[in-house]
Amino acid sequence: MQSEKEVASTLELKRPIAIRSLRRSNVRKKIAEYLFEISPNYSYTAEIAYHVRTTPSNVIGAIRGMEERYKEDESLLNLDIIQEKSCGNNVRLYGITDFGKEMIKTVKDRR
Repeated sequence: MQSEKEVASTLELKRPIAIRSLRRSNVRKKIAEYLFEISPNYSYTAEIAYHVRTTPSNVIGAIRGMEERYKEDESLLNLDIIQEKSCGNNVRLYGITDFGKEMIKTVKDRR
């Protein structure tokens, strides 16, 4: 298990990539902002797609990565901006992490 120091170091390395990822993809940014707004609640793919006005496949791509369109290295899950909860019967819920909240505030402040 990683120590707190290792986790903090990993997040520091991900910080510039996370900011770049949110700036480059309007869908990623809208998803993170929506999850920030409903925090501490979680949401599922179709509901997120409805609120950010895109398709569920775009939401899945932004969250997990999808071939060339959404790079897995820059996905919201990989960058620890959001987290996934499995609720049985293939139901996955998504919520924003503390690191994700910090990234959204940073991107909003730099506008």
